Amino acid sequence: MSAKLVECIPNFSEGRRPEVVDAIVSAIQSIEDVRLLDRSSDSDHNRSVITFVGTPDVVVEAAFAGIREAAQHINLDAHQGAHPRIGATDVVPFVPLSGVTLEDCVLLARQLGKRVGEELGIPVYLYEAAATRPDRTNLENIRRGEYEALKDAITTDPNRAPDYGPARLGSAGATVIGARAPLIAFNVYLTTDDVSIAKKIAAAVRHSSGGFHHVKGLGLLVDGRAQVSMNLTDYTRTPIARVVETIRREAQRYGVAVHHSELVGLIPQAALVDAARWYLQLDQFTPDQVLETRLFAAAPPVSAQPDTFLDQLAAGTATPGGGSAAAYAGAMAAALVSMVARLTVGKKKYADVEAQMYEIMQQADDHHRSLEAAVVGDAQAFNAVMDAYKLPKETEAQQAARAEAVERATHGAAAVPLAVIRQVVQVLELLAAVAERGNTNAVTDAASGAAMARAALTAAALNVRANARSASDRAAAESWLVEVTALEAQAAAADQRVQAALAQRST
Repeated sequence: MSAKLVECIPNFSEGRRPEVVDAIVSAIQSIEDVRLLDRSSDSDHNRSVITFVGTPDVVVEAAFAGIREAAQHINLDAHQGAHPRIGATDVVPFVPLSGVTLEDCVLLARQLGKRVGEELGIPVYLYEAAATRPDRTNLENIRRGEYEALKDAITTDPNRAPDYGPARLGSAGATVIGARAPLIAFNVYLTTDDVSIAKKIAAAVRHSSGGFHHVKGLGLLVDGRAQVSMNLTDYTRTPIARVVETIRREAQRYGVAVHHSELVGLIPQAALVDAARWYLQLDQFTPDQVLETRLFAAAPPVSAQPDTFLDQLAAGTATPGGGSAAAYAGAMAAALVSMVARLTVGKKKYADVEAQMYEIMQQADDHHRSLEAAVVGDAQAFNAVMDAYKLPKETEAQQAARAEAVERATHGAAAVPLAVIRQVVQVLELLAAVAERGNTNAVTDAASGAAMARAALTAAALNVRANARSASDRAAAESWLVEVTALEAQAAAADQRVQAALAQRST
């Protein structure tokens, strides 16, 4: 069986004292079987990024050791640096590499967060795929105002209460822990010391101010040179080359140029291959033309990936179950939308729909991620119902509390599959669009996506109706059923468009 591997990339608020960074790295490496891949420090940012990999248990232990060591050496009350931060260990993301899923990494983030909060007394916020609230998905929302603002807000503002640990800050601040896809930390330096230009360019490329999806950016002054500091959160949807060329054009508006760029930490090989293909105009290039790729492909295979979602589904446990399977089928349908859209863009024959396909691709990728998260969300919602039924019921007060908890959990258990249905209907409409106007050679893939979407809708609707029968609030239950019926009709219309396109374009 192939090893389960998770990457962990904690960011520590120290880049000026090598002895402190050495102590943190030593603490991480003290955990047996952890493999250190990279360490990178920046004195202007006053920040270090450590990258290591290992099995799930190993990376959790190593991350905890690093957080504990950082808390002993880094005092946020005396800390200054160009990079935003709220803690000595500012952020700890887990990234799935092999044999594990993003959902597995969510569980690791929560496991570590609970332990850090309880054993170290450090407030912990969960972000990205592990976020418990929509407003905490984006790291910048949690870090708003930085350590100085959070120090007061955490004690007075309920919206700033941590997910784990005390609602107060010590000198180690707070830590943000989560799970995400591979991220590229990338900086572009300009031929000027005018930081206002870097800030304008950062605003032009980052998504939050109207730029590219999956790009976060800041304008900073580093080593006497203006820098556009970025995180690219999904290079498959927003390639590095596109961002760099936009920065180059924006810089020309202000009479400056790109001086050089800088990679912080590690980068997936595929991202560099994409950049090379774009700059060299290798339109017919395929990844297996890379020598190293061909060499690895020729190596003896290692056996199948263990403990996949399907293994969990077949395990004979109550969760994951049909609701999670519905979300998984919906995620596959969304992924097929992205596939057809990507097979369409860049083809001269479909130049008139390229802009539309890019937009569809982004929407589908968002649905894909969200529906993947619902696989875990559905299981958690069902477990909450089971936990409510286990509450004591010896006294009248206990019976009333139990009944209220069961009702609340039932509403939660209905909300997840209902949200899945809403998204699946949107996915079906995207499938209709790519079936009608996308690459003709992929119309059967669009139709396959529609089959997945129909299965997802049917399974999710079964779960909504089952919860509706259990709910005591009949008005709420009836509203769920009415909405499901309306969504089923909307889905049927979109599916008819897919089938019509299939009949017309596959002949």
